[in-house]
Amino acid sequence: FPGSHDSFSYWVDEKSPVGPDQATAIKRLARISLVRKIMKKWSVTQNLTFKEQLEGGIRYFDLRVSSKPGEIGQETYFIHGLFGIKVWDGLMEMNSFLDQHPKEVIFLDFNHFYAMDDSHHHFLISRIRSAFESKLCCVECVEYVTLLYMWEKKHQVLIFYHHPLYEEYPFLWPGNKMPAPWANTTNVHKLLQFLETTLGERSRYGTFHVSQAILTPQVKTIARHLIRGLKNTLVHRNLPMILNWVKDQKPGVMGVNIITSDFVELVDFAATVIALNDLLLEEDEPET
Repeated sequence: FPGSHDSFSYWVDEKSPVGPDQATAIKRLARISLVRKIMKKWSVTQNLTFKEQLEGGIRYFDLRVSSKPGEIGQETYFIHGLFGIKVWDGLMEMNSFLDQHPKEVIFLDFNHFYAMDDSHHHFLISRIRSAFESKLCCVECVEYVTLLYMWEKKHQVLIFYHHPLYEEYPFLWPGNKMPAPWANTTNVHKLLQFLETTLGERSRYGTFHVSQAILTPQVKTIARHLIRGLKNTLVHRNLPMILNWVKDQKPGVMGVNIITSDFVELVDFAATVIALNDLLLEEDEPET
């Protein structure tokens, strides 16, 4: 499955306060509007909206959520340094696509939460249930969850929720069912080595698996290339090499499962990942 990294970050609000996911020193600096403009260049990892990503083949979405400190109520927003759209608006956009494409299945991975107490979580979970209703797939043995299984049950959405409250809701899959090891490097060769190593270490059964084919800027990277931003500094130059690694992969047990990228439209990322499924079809063909 093709996925996007920080899937919601196609729009962030440079006029809003900096989010609670940032260090105190950054929050102080970001009182200057120019600093927030620079932050935006490094916070945005996608160009396409949820609808456009879905239409382009993306089926796994990496989501970070926060409340807005000081705001009355339990509303939650997507966040990556700066606040994005309301979570509810994003869920509605996805559900509209699923209504039009009843055989499509998506993975929503809620893996980071900021400035949220239990009341915020219950509110968010209620929103998720209201948005997707019977489309939600309850927790099941991973190996049972085939496309045929989803179609028969008329399910279209798997929610992964990295918070203990998942235990209270049958439609929330625990975060440990969606491991996503992170290389945290700016070096593309170290990234590819990390991806190979973690594939070799992945569980044979019982979980999905995310290969995060992304480079992560360090503080010194941002300091040296303030104005250029993430896309021009790291992504454009290295994405072709990352895509070549993807083309060489094999799906299946101990192979790739979900692969995520920044700026998924810059190369034939989604089509390349989807094409790997043809290798599984070849394995299933009877010998003549």
